[in-house]
Amino acid sequence: MKRISILLSLLVVLSLQYSCKKTPVIAGFEDMEQFTIYDYLKLNGKEFSLFLSILEAGELDKTLSAYNPNGINYTLFAPDNKAVDAFLKSGGPYSTIDALLKDKVFVSALARYHVVNMGTSTYEFPFGTFSEPTLSGDFLNVNFILAKDTTYYKINNQAPISKANIELSNGYIHVVSTMLTPITQNSYGWLKQNPSFTILTQAIEATGYKAIIDVNMKDEKETLRPFTVLAEPNAVYKKRNVNNFQDLAKLISPDRTDYTNSTNPLNLFVGYHILNESRFLDDLQGRSTNYNTFADIPLNINGLGLDIVVNRGKEVFDLVIHNEDTTIIDYVGLDYDASNVITQSGAIHFIDQILKPQEPSRAIVTYEFWDEPALEEYRRKGGSYLIENEKLMYNVKWTGAKLYYVKSFDESERAWSRDYLQMDGDFTISYQIPKIIKGKYNVFLGADGFSSANALVELYVDGNKLGGLIDLTRGGSSNWPYVQYRVGSIDFKKYAAHTITIKSLIPGRFRWDYIRFEPL
Repeated sequence: MKRISILLSLLVVLSLQYSCKKTPVIAGFEDMEQFTIYDYLKLNGKEFSLFLSILEAGELDKTLSAYNPNGINYTLFAPDNKAVDAFLKSGGPYSTIDALLKDKVFVSALARYHVVNMGTSTYEFPFGTFSEPTLSGDFLNVNFILAKDTTYYKINNQAPISKANIELSNGYIHVVSTMLTPITQNSYGWLKQNPSFTILTQAIEATGYKAIIDVNMKDEKETLRPFTVLAEPNAVYKKRNVNNFQDLAKLISPDRTDYTNSTNPLNLFVGYHILNESRFLDDLQGRSTNYNTFADIPLNINGLGLDIVVNRGKEVFDLVIHNEDTTIIDYVGLDYDASNVITQSGAIHFIDQILKPQEPSRAIVTYEFWDEPALEEYRRKGGSYLIENEKLMYNVKWTGAKLYYVKSFDESERAWSRDYLQMDGDFTISYQIPKIIKGKYNVFLGADGFSSANALVELYVDGNKLGGLIDLTRGGSSNWPYVQYRVGSIDFKKYAAHTITIKSLIPGRFRWDYIRFEPL
């Protein structure tokens, strides 16, 4: 069985193991669910006295002594005294606990960075980022580590969980053996400081991409949205006799040195490593589709099988011969253990082959409004949200009825990704989809189709009507109300973005799940 299958199986096993460790009473009280997170730390002062002083200096003692006003509890990743002591001895700006506590701004941010604004056991951990931020407004990431004789969770690829699922009246404590340090670096900064990635980093600098991606994403004026970097370690290059940046430049762009030119092969090579969206491993699973890149050349990631693979069938990298069996390695794979690095500007994943731009192939693409940054926070939190400020939306425009975004975490919700846009009345709504490879496609509209209150609509592509009347009152059932309506076929003549417009012919409710294109 391949590694991703093992990984997912062990995630279930480990979650079940952790979920069974909710209790023994360590602190001498009989029912931990009558005590708060702060109570537990106080009663286990020998283990947590240093971090407790950090929480108190950061003024979180009262917060963790009470219920979350949002009704969703808290999750504390609590470093023990050994972890705090190691942090102080690591060569950072503070060598003593007293010096650390005097910096009120830093200690407040550090304390809040360890508290997720929701209660969650390991059984509910994502294979990516938590749906709620920390009290510092950041998002923590979960990595799953397969070691020789053990398996465990690691937060932000920094802090292993040594003791899990201590359930208290206002949430959970997971003990970590390393302090979490707030994510202040963007993806370029992370690569720059890591000596294992000097070849790719120098290529980013030579092509001018540093000026594009070396930004502070927390700056309210910053317009760049989070992105994903697929990065080869130096060892991958050296396996192909590329020992430095000069070797890479000769391999990719032997005849041109104008590396900052967008048509230069090395410029395309670097841009091809950067996806337009921030996607963690759990986002890549369960679908096979093309992702747009900074090089304006899409790449394919297939997460439908046992492994997540990039550009399958585009290039043969290795032949593995074992006895009479020959395995062809014709894809770029991911290092699951090391990937899912979270930075201020998005995710970094590590790949095991040199990723060269390839002639794109058409693929099934399903657009679900993931390219709307205004919906990202709502998608993480869940709930129903009225979109009042149209300027917040980059790609969705509407007139007539009010627009709502709905995200559910209820397993009975049948919408794809359990979210949808909703309007009710007489409306027009348009969605500019990302660029799609030229060619012929069948077009499908995903929408609720089980209510007499639903609208009857027409669909337009770039202003041209496609197909006939779509009756949204028919097709669904009480068990599965969402329907994939085949609208018609279309022939895109060039690689470009397109605008999908839905107009109500007979007013009513419209729950828009997705728009889908399947190659003909």
